[in-house]
Amino acid sequence: MGIHRNGLKWSLAVLSLLGASACDPFHTEFESIEDARYYTAAQLTAAAPTGPLRVMTYNVKFGGGRIDFFFDCHGDRVLMTESETLRNLQGIAEKIRAASPAVVFLQEVDVLSKRAAYLDQLQWLLDHSELNYAVYASQWRSDYVPSDGLGPVDSGNAILSLYPLSDVVRLALPLRGDQDALTQYFYLKRNILKARVRVGDSSVVLLNTHTSAYSQDGTKHTQLQRFESEMTSASDEGSWVIGGGDLNAIPPGSVDTHNFADAVCEGDYEASDYRGEEDWLAPLYERFASAIPLDDYQADNGPYFSHSTSSQIRWNRKLDYLFTNGQFLQGLVHQDSASGGQDTMPLSDHAPISAELVLP
Repeated sequence: MGIHRNGLKWSLAVLSLLGASACDPFHTEFESIEDARYYTAAQLTAAAPTGPLRVMTYNVKFGGGRIDFFFDCHGDRVLMTESETLRNLQGIAEKIRAASPAVVFLQEVDVLSKRAAYLDQLQWLLDHSELNYAVYASQWRSDYVPSDGLGPVDSGNAILSLYPLSDVVRLALPLRGDQDALTQYFYLKRNILKARVRVGDSSVVLLNTHTSAYSQDGTKHTQLQRFESEMTSASDEGSWVIGGGDLNAIPPGSVDTHNFADAVCEGDYEASDYRGEEDWLAPLYERFASAIPLDDYQADNGPYFSHSTSSQIRWNRKLDYLFTNGQFLQGLVHQDSASGGQDTMPLSDHAPISAELVLP
């Protein structure tokens, strides 16, 4: 997601404040490695580890459902009401409960944003999903975004779990290099949220990320390489590892690489031309097992699509992934009521993916 449609409209006050100060007046900056924020559910659920570890990844679009927001170029909405936000969160929580995962990776979850009526969506989903613990790492944080009426925003990646999480850190990803300094200051700061969960006698490293959608300078490729490197390091240390999220990239062997029917944005929000990027995920597929095996996807792309920007056009490309150095039971893309319960099309512009890691 970006910030502006026709260029940031900087006020003289904002320019003066940023120009006169070497500090961080709007609190948008992060260290290369930081602690993450911990959450606990209002009521804990007893959880005895049994069988494979079921994991889900889900870009929840800050509880926006299928409202036509300005950044998708299908409408001009910027803010939601509290009732709209809660209605969309209720559908997402219902889907999570129906899939019954022990671990959930979330992307684009808001914890303090004007656009989502200042609701802490992570606490709300934790309290309504029968999970116990969560950790959070901002990737778009600003006390005030001076464009499009966005105001304060805090949105990022989260990991929810039945079991306690430890060794949690926020790892900064490379910033886009195709932006001026002022735009970059208020722009998203991508990250990998890393944690460890113990299930019975097994310890599993969890890596959740959401890479750049709109970069035109290869930043997304660099971020994907960093993600693959973190997975490889955890694996080489002898840990079980599960990594995934919204990678904003299509798999090798995708039939369609551009000219998607729902892609109507141009300029800053054009993020639907993947030509030249088809092999960026190849190292992940070569080293790790995927929830959706590459052979299955290449045989028939359609059943594994997980993204569409328009509620009028069904899922038409795959951007969401789970990888492991272990063995997954067959994964599932929850596209509709025929693939795991409630129809997910109205809930977000991404469908969730789930799989089960076979633990010794």
